[in-house]
Amino acid sequence: MLYLDNAATTVKKPFAVYARLIKSTVFGGGNAGRGGHKRSMEAARAIVDAQDLTARLFNIPEPQNIAFTQNATYALNTAIFGTAGEGGHIVVTAMEHNSVLRPAHRLGNYTVVAADRNGFVHAADVERAVREDTRLIVCTHASNVCGTIQPVYEIGRIAKKRGIPFLIDAAQTAGCLEIDAVRMNADMIAFSGHKGLMGPLGTGGLYIKNPERVAPLAVGGTGSYSESAVQPDIMPDKFHSGTMNTPAIAALGAGVKYVLRHGAKYIGEYEKRLADIFKESLLNMDNVTVYGSDNSVATVAFNVGTLGSEETFERLRGKAAVRAGYHCAPLAHRALGTEAGGAVRASFGVFNTKADAERMTDYVYRVSKNLKG
Repeated sequence: MLYLDNAATTVKKPFAVYARLIKSTVFGGGNAGRGGHKRSMEAARAIVDAQDLTARLFNIPEPQNIAFTQNATYALNTAIFGTAGEGGHIVVTAMEHNSVLRPAHRLGNYTVVAADRNGFVHAADVERAVREDTRLIVCTHASNVCGTIQPVYEIGRIAKKRGIPFLIDAAQTAGCLEIDAVRMNADMIAFSGHKGLMGPLGTGGLYIKNPERVAPLAVGGTGSYSESAVQPDIMPDKFHSGTMNTPAIAALGAGVKYVLRHGAKYIGEYEKRLADIFKESLLNMDNVTVYGSDNSVATVAFNVGTLGSEETFERLRGKAAVRAGYHCAPLAHRALGTEAGGAVRASFGVFNTKADAERMTDYVYRVSKNLKG
């Protein structure tokens, strides 16, 4: 079956990722920070190595300020509740994932900045949403629904000018777009480990420029300052409570190393070429609607005729692994005009080929042709 659900997770990984996962599990297995013996020290070293590699990829000056989490959702929750959990107003956009919208809803004091019909958020609208009590600005780097890339550099400059922390959700862009924490004026970057970085499932992370300003979501054993009842302030221990999934983090490091070797820019451009082949073919079909902007990552959202996205998915079942529905981003669908039934999403990865794009085009054409008939 053709796999085009890379926006959810990459299924095919570099061989080095599998090898590192097995090696760390079978020949390692020590608990980082919970002993001075060889296996514990090797586990701690694996986490530090993964920090160093990720810092290189994102141009982060302080590798120790990267905390690993079980996913981007946990990273976003940590950043949002840790910054604005005691009150204060936050600014989010209509293109955010529920990993941002639901924490904002729980806090209650937030403003949603609208997006246009292509899923693009204008930086000037973000600035207009800022209030005197605004504690945080959150923006996705690229939409998980249609792939539209947001003006995070411009928003970062606004946040810096206004003295407001800026959080970027890079779940869809880490590994396929160049990310520069310094040039973006990013105070925090949440990222997924199992998508463009090609690490195992259950990996993600959060970069925090000023960790002293962010409260941890969970506290507990860190292996450091064990005699104290107070959570340590040192990084990354402040956000690393409990046993870390060290084999997966080590394997994530191997995925990041792969991206560094080939270049996020090259990978993203390759994936985008495949998505554009597919998208251009869809645009030439009379009975297909495509959503989003040309300035996007390799994600294509579409619907066929009057079919609901789930029905289109059923007609593609067994042929192509894509996703249909609302993709955990209801406000994005309202902006795109797909709130009635969602959209089908095809997302390309580095291990897809031009032949895959052509096969998917043929599958959608058959659905469209049968509908017309």
